[in-house]
Amino acid sequence: MLSPSSPSLAERLAREIGELPESVLFGRVCAVTGLLVEAEGPASLLAIGDRCRLVGRDGTGIHAEVAGFRDGRSLLMPYGTLAGIAPGCRAEVGGDDDAVWPDRQWLGRVIGPLGEPIDGAGPLRAGPRRYPLRAAPPPAHDRQRMGGKLDLGVRAINAFLTCCHGQRLGVFAGSGVGKSSLLSMLARYTEADVIVIGLIGERGREAREFVEDSLGADGLARSVVVVATSDQAPPLRRHAAYTTMAVAECFRDQGLRVLCLMDSVTRFALAQREIGLAAGEPPTTKGYTPSVFAELPRLLERAGPGAAGQGSITGLFTVLVDGDDHNEPIADAVRSILDGHVVLDRHIAERGRYPAIDVLKSVSRALPGCNTPDENALIGRARRLLSVWEEMAELIRLGAYRAGTDPEVDEAIRLRPALEAFLSQGKDERCDLADSYAALRAAIGGPPPAP
Repeated sequence: MLSPSSPSLAERLAREIGELPESVLFGRVCAVTGLLVEAEGPASLLAIGDRCRLVGRDGTGIHAEVAGFRDGRSLLMPYGTLAGIAPGCRAEVGGDDDAVWPDRQWLGRVIGPLGEPIDGAGPLRAGPRRYPLRAAPPPAHDRQRMGGKLDLGVRAINAFLTCCHGQRLGVFAGSGVGKSSLLSMLARYTEADVIVIGLIGERGREAREFVEDSLGADGLARSVVVVATSDQAPPLRRHAAYTTMAVAECFRDQGLRVLCLMDSVTRFALAQREIGLAAGEPPTTKGYTPSVFAELPRLLERAGPGAAGQGSITGLFTVLVDGDDHNEPIADAVRSILDGHVVLDRHIAERGRYPAIDVLKSVSRALPGCNTPDENALIGRARRLLSVWEEMAELIRLGAYRAGTDPEVDEAIRLRPALEAFLSQGKDERCDLADSYAALRAAIGGPPPAP
């Protein structure tokens, strides 16, 4: 006879049923080629982007993503090493949700490509709303226009390449030209409510240095950092970019001004190329597959002004140009999508001037509309002086130019040291918008601004 405190038969049955293992649908691995796993059986239950779990011979499992289909088989890209995976192993259908649930308590945290905490500071609180990793950009006609000027804290960009809230700028540079240093300055000095930083394919050694040294405790407190190191699988490197944008969209929807820094778009493209080639896509220009050029606008267009009542995402995306060729396929494609580009030049860096921004090759599409007539006149005069110097630089260095021949060239030579000093800025030095214009006016001796 049951005592009054004993569970009823219905309660015991419910508990036992709850303890039964869930049914798992699975197929079998039939081939492994390079980074690609082919599985037969579950193809009819899967779609592009779905996740599976591959169970190795030792019972350990790794997640994989569906990259395509061929002859009734699913083509899977694993998220980790394929050690222990062989023909006959199980490919279980299902896995983690392809979304993140951001929350304000994520500020100050460092997370992985799938939104998991990797900073050892405990679990992340899930927010109230699901944000898919592959969200569509806002409809073009629902978006607000770009907002007012945004202070980036870097003299050369503030004055010559003025950025506005909701604008998207690319930072184009070869390796070792100062791209990461410039990015660290922008992360610390830009005026924004929240900063979301995506380190895509970053060197593992540099990830912690960037967080601790470049951002610092104050910068990290208003930031969410997404990290995928270069040794991680291509799907994870690609997911890190999607996660960065999804987190930024969460804060944008709360009406905040978000600064999204991504380093780099090139490594995102390389990850997509690896996935496309493994899935059988034909290589096109420099081996990049068609899906690379389809994914770039889908990613980059997610930044920008939000709809009415929302905030904005100001995007600063770095592009690692191959062999200092600023017309290589990824650089050319990204430049055509963004609202301006900042070009870092190796020759300028070799002269010891940092940041090594080539002002004449850089463009902000917010100009001249965001400036006053006085500011545009000041910038136009400074650009002309820089252009005249560049045209005559070889003759001047060879001593072939005779002083007094051309008054404009004489003025460019006289003001060259002051302009070089203006364009130089220490990594720990900040210069706001008003001071940037004042310093440029002092450098070239322009008239004071109109009252």
